Amino acid sequence: MVPYPYRAMLAICSDLDETPDRHAYWEIMRFLNTTEQTAMGPGVGLEVGNTIYFDMPPDQFAYWNTDDAGREMVRTLIRSGHVDCLHSYGDLATTRGHAGRALDELARHDCKLQVWVDHGTAATNLDPDIMHGHGDEVGHEAYHADLTTDYGVQYVWRGRVTSVIGQDVRPRLRGIFDGTHPVASGRTLLKEAAKHRLAQAGNTKYAMHGPNETLRRTTLRDGRGVYEFMRCNPHWGGVSSCDQGRHIGKVLTHNMLDHLVELEGTCVLYTHLGKIDNPRVPFNEEAVRAFRRLADAFHRGRILVTTTRRLLGYRRALREIERGGALDDRGLHIEVTAKVGEASGGTLSAADVAGLTFYVPDPANTHVTVAGKTVGDLKRNPPDHTGRPSVSLPWPSLEFPIR
Repeated sequence: MVPYPYRAMLAICSDLDETPDRHAYWEIMRFLNTTEQTAMGPGVGLEVGNTIYFDMPPDQFAYWNTDDAGREMVRTLIRSGHVDCLHSYGDLATTRGHAGRALDELARHDCKLQVWVDHGTAATNLDPDIMHGHGDEVGHEAYHADLTTDYGVQYVWRGRVTSVIGQDVRPRLRGIFDGTHPVASGRTLLKEAAKHRLAQAGNTKYAMHGPNETLRRTTLRDGRGVYEFMRCNPHWGGVSSCDQGRHIGKVLTHNMLDHLVELEGTCVLYTHLGKIDNPRVPFNEEAVRAFRRLADAFHRGRILVTTTRRLLGYRRALREIERGGALDDRGLHIEVTAKVGEASGGTLSAADVAGLTFYVPDPANTHVTVAGKTVGDLKRNPPDHTGRPSVSLPWPSLEFPIR
C-alpha cells in the first residue's frame, strides 16, 4: 500500500529536453514545489523533481551550457533532492571521457544522483534496442556503466513507457479508450494489448508490460545489476502524445487522476516540462489548471506526489523488506528487516522505508522496529477508506531551497 492517508502515488519524471534557459527551469520548479507567487500565479506546493544533462547544443539548458549561477542552482537542487535524475550525459557526450568529466564535477561538489534516464539517441544511453545506446557496451568509446554505477546510480530508465494508468496493480486497459477520440484511442488500446501479449509470449522488449510493475531487477550488458523502471503516459493518443509542458493539461485530467486513485496504483509520469511556448510564463492556463487539479488530489490525501527517486525507493522497499509480527508486553510488535539481493545496489536507506504503512487492529498498542531500531515517531492512523486503522513511518517532505 502507499503511505497513509494516500490511495495512489505519482512522480512527474520530466526530461529537460528543449528547456530554454535556467530562468524557465527555475520558474517551473518554483511553481511546482512552493506556494510562492510566480509568473503563473501562486505555486501549487507539490514535491516534483527534475533531470539534468551536461553536453548539449548551446540552444538548450544544460549544466555545461549555463552560467555559474545556473550551475550553482542545479547543484543546490540536487542536494535538496529536487533534481534527482541524470538524463544521460547529453547529445554531445560521445565518449567515456565526457561521462568521467561530468561525474568528477558532481563528486567534487558532493552531488549525488541515483537515477538514470536515457535521452533520445544519445551514445551514452544504456538501452540497445529502444534508445540505441552504447553506455553499457564494454569496449565502445561511450562505455561508462562502470563509472556511473560506481558513482551511485542504481535505477535506470531504458525507454519503456506504458499507456496503462496505474502500475503495481493488475493491468487494466479500459482507461485507455476515449469515446471522444475512438479511432486514435482505439489504436493506442490495441498497441498496449499487443505489448501485453508479446510479454506473455516471452518478448524481452516488452517484458515489463506484462506484470505492469514499476520496477524490476535487470542486468546491463557489462554484467552490472541495476533496477529498471517503467514510465507511463496515459494520453489516449499514445505514449508520445502530449508529453510536453505545453500539453500536460491533456494528460493530468480528472478522469486520469480519478482512475489512478480508484486502482490504488503508482505512476512515474513520462513528460518534458521544458517544452513550452513562453519561457517567461512556462505553463499555459490549461497546464496551470492541471497542476492545481493534481495539487488538490495531493492536499486531500488522495495522491501522494513525490520525486522519481523517492517513489522508486519506496517501491523497492516494498519489494525487499521482510516483516513479522508478534505479541509482546507492549502489544503488537512489527519487525521490519531488509533483504539485500545481488542486484539491489546496497542496503535500503532510512529514506527508502519512510512512509511504510501497516494495517493493525490497535494502533495505540503497536510498535515497530526497523533493522532492530524502534521507530520513535511512529504515526498512529485512524481508519482510512477501507475502514481499517494503521500505523506508518513518517514521510518527511523535501525542503525546497528558496533563493
